[in-house]
Amino acid sequence: MGKQKKHPKGLMVLFFTEMWERFGFYLLIGIFFLYMTESKDSQFPGMGFSGVKASDIYGSYLALVYLTPFIGGLLADRYLGYRLSITIGGLLFSAGYFGLAINNETAFFVSLLLIIMGNGLFKPNISALVGKIYDSNPKYRDLKDSGYNIFYMGINIGAFICNFIAAYLRINYGWGWAFAAAGVGMLIGVIWFWTGQFFTDNIKMVDKVSPPTKDDMPMKKILYTLFLPAAVAGTIGWMIPGNIFSSDSTDAFIFFSLVVVIFYFNIYRTADKKEKQPIKALLAVFGSVIVFWAIFHQNGAALTVWAENYTNRQVPELLEEPIKTLSLNQVVTTDMREVEQTDLHGAPVLDAFGHPVTELKPDPYFDNLPKENWPETGKVNLISTELFQSINPGFIILFTPLVVGFFNFLARKRKKGPVTTPAKIGWGMVITALSAVVMILAVIVSKNGAVKASAGWLFGTYAVITVGELCLSPMGLSLVSKLSPPRITALMMGGWFLSTSIGNKLSGVLSGMWQTYDNKAFFFLTNALLAMVSVILIFSMLPWLNRVMKEYTEKK
Repeated sequence: MGKQKKHPKGLMVLFFTEMWERFGFYLLIGIFFLYMTESKDSQFPGMGFSGVKASDIYGSYLALVYLTPFIGGLLADRYLGYRLSITIGGLLFSAGYFGLAINNETAFFVSLLLIIMGNGLFKPNISALVGKIYDSNPKYRDLKDSGYNIFYMGINIGAFICNFIAAYLRINYGWGWAFAAAGVGMLIGVIWFWTGQFFTDNIKMVDKVSPPTKDDMPMKKILYTLFLPAAVAGTIGWMIPGNIFSSDSTDAFIFFSLVVVIFYFNIYRTADKKEKQPIKALLAVFGSVIVFWAIFHQNGAALTVWAENYTNRQVPELLEEPIKTLSLNQVVTTDMREVEQTDLHGAPVLDAFGHPVTELKPDPYFDNLPKENWPETGKVNLISTELFQSINPGFIILFTPLVVGFFNFLARKRKKGPVTTPAKIGWGMVITALSAVVMILAVIVSKNGAVKASAGWLFGTYAVITVGELCLSPMGLSLVSKLSPPRITALMMGGWFLSTSIGNKLSGVLSGMWQTYDNKAFFFLTNALLAMVSVILIFSMLPWLNRVMKEYTEKK
């Protein structure tokens, strides 16, 4: 009898639900940094934050967005179930996006809090559900890796189309309309999630709450031994004089995270003997992939700055009419305007009397463009910066069938059998290091930003890191699903997102150091070296990881 090739029907329900959720999430990421640094005096005002403050908020937001799945996974496992958690999370998401449409600093931070809470309930549980519907029937289990790749395509279809919608709305109508579009998309996702279940019973069948056993820690004890100490630790990190790690928010996050990390080690310490090795293997992988997220999520900060100020975004003649027709272009001028000078940390430079020092400058796009190359008309049409955020998800849609096909080909040809999931993660980190090398070359060719770099360099680095992402991110979700003890699957999925959270915060910290590097090549060299450290760790553990996975999955 041939192998099962048809995926469970529930996959398409989860696929499109996740597609709409990621539509909103990545719409925000695409314009988040731009919105925060947009002047309050613009036609469509932004928050007016400095680049350093925006990087700090960006990293903190992404860190917290991926920290809360730890809590959301716990609540789903023990009390709410997956479907209710996903629904509540989706509604919180939508409320947060609609709140961002209000151009007010208080509304801004309250809305970010709602999105952070929504992601905590939504993200780990929809990912865990994918694994559950494959485990529910033995005939689907061999398709789990490819199922996660298909699911990952849904994520990236939403991520691809959202930036075109965001560019059109924010250029023509303002930032608020773009954020509101994200809220509408999330509501569509919630409606699809519930109506789609009428056509399949896969999802309802696996949505079972697992009450804590006598070996599990009661929720009250978790409150006193984890959440309360973590909150206290975070508060101490925020309030200590000066900074240990670049900013108050970073100190608070690191202190908070240390308590959560200790909690996960305690899960390992108190687990049954048969569960210890798979939990230990997962924790080892979680620690190793932090660097990937630190590099990958610079797309919304450091690489956005590169796209905005260092990349030639002038609309090619071939595309000028279509881009204008779609209203996806920005028009910038060489007209001089008074701009306050700032230091490396974004603080205003003051004169002897305490007044801000100003200078006459054109649009920032012309800062590193020689005057002889300024347009005679004084105006130039530029492709909107956020459209570059669609390069990565576009490549994922194109490359996913190729990567899946490549690994299927190796599975048929290799005498040792298929490439293991941990090995795919290791090779993903190798490729991630190469993506940083592409940007080093971009800096060299553009003479350290003295001339505008070709947009081809961004296409190149995103193409490379996309292959790395496909080897690593969906495989990480698959690995958690394979090695997690059934009673704590969502909780361990939360651990995967905790490692993502720490990496995301590091991405903000690294992006905040952008201005401190005179030679930008050294900024990207730092990324490459960090990635290689992770590569060494993963491949040194590979024989042990493969052995644990083989032994545990055979017993499962």
